[in-house]
Amino acid sequence: MVTRTADAEWRGSLKDGDGSVRLGSGAFEGRYSFGSRFEQATGTNPEELLGAAHAACFSMALSLVLGGAGLTPQRVSTTAAVDIRPDPGGGFSISGIHLTTEAEVPGADAKTFADCAQAAKSGCPLSKALAAVEITLDARLVESGKS
Repeated sequence: MVTRTADAEWRGSLKDGDGSVRLGSGAFEGRYSFGSRFEQATGTNPEELLGAAHAACFSMALSLVLGGAGLTPQRVSTTAAVDIRPDPGGGFSISGIHLTTEAEVPGADAKTFADCAQAAKSGCPLSKALAAVEITLDARLVESGKS
């Protein structure tokens, strides 16, 4: 088993405070605030970090599934759009995640690629962890050098 860590610290009230987040590996450290989460202020936010993690996990999962089908991708590029909405009774919830991926996979046909993309969406560890949220996928197979 592998355990990964990240740290976050918040200082102050919700609207006037600010925080910092740091990955245990040291690969990223950044600031976050109410403004960077719910407005357009500079900084990161939990949903953006979750989206980055999900996009990375899905891209690796798709590579794994394609490999199992005897295919090696030259490139898998994924964007995750994470929606956060107010709850009717107060607070907020993540209401959905939409994955958009584009891949260059020599020798792949459209059906095999689509099947592999759906299997990766289901099998990705972060998709499994986020099963309470609707996750949608648009997957596009492109010719090498034609993105």
